[in-house]
Amino acid sequence: MIKTQAEANVPTEHGNFRMIAFSENENDWMPHMAIIAENTDFSKPVNVRFHSECITGEVFHSKKCECGQQLDAAMKYIHENGGIIVYLRQEGRNIGIINKLKAYSLQEKGLDTVQANLELGLPADDRNFGVAIEILNLLEVKDINLLTNNPEKVKYVVDSNIHLNSRIPLQIPANEISKGYLQTKKDFFGHLLDDNDN
Repeated sequence: MIKTQAEANVPTEHGNFRMIAFSENENDWMPHMAIIAENTDFSKPVNVRFHSECITGEVFHSKKCECGQQLDAAMKYIHENGGIIVYLRQEGRNIGIINKLKAYSLQEKGLDTVQANLELGLPADDRNFGVAIEILNLLEVKDINLLTNNPEKVKYVVDSNIHLNSRIPLQIPANEISKGYLQTKKDFFGHLLDDNDN
């Protein structure tokens, strides 16, 4: 069972947030995080984003995915409207950065993001959003608006003890490199994406 290990106020370029680290033990160097806007009203449906770590997109601004832009957009949104980002340490759909770079190498040879994972003997998507539900329960969140395009995240909430009030799209327009990646998200994973933007 995870529990709160540390928390502090962190000022960012998007605003001030309360950041809480969750893990099973205090020596975990890669805990999951809750990033909570200071104006969040827990008596109303809380705006929530489940966001999986993506070092290539968030830190190095890779054009292969929209992860970094989605995180920025989510932080801006929850700063303005209140809410929580549940930041999950599930790099590369939970295959890790080494396997992610191996998959990138296969994509350079013509495979798409799903085909590359399968070629490596890995799942297309190995993420588990149950820990996000666990974190929301620890924060005593009962009712949410979920910022997502991913129907799997919606399903996790619907199947949990947390009420899904609404889904808020969080779509980033495609660039010349990410276009195929986003199309695979739509075709294989059923992401709720507008064709005009990908």
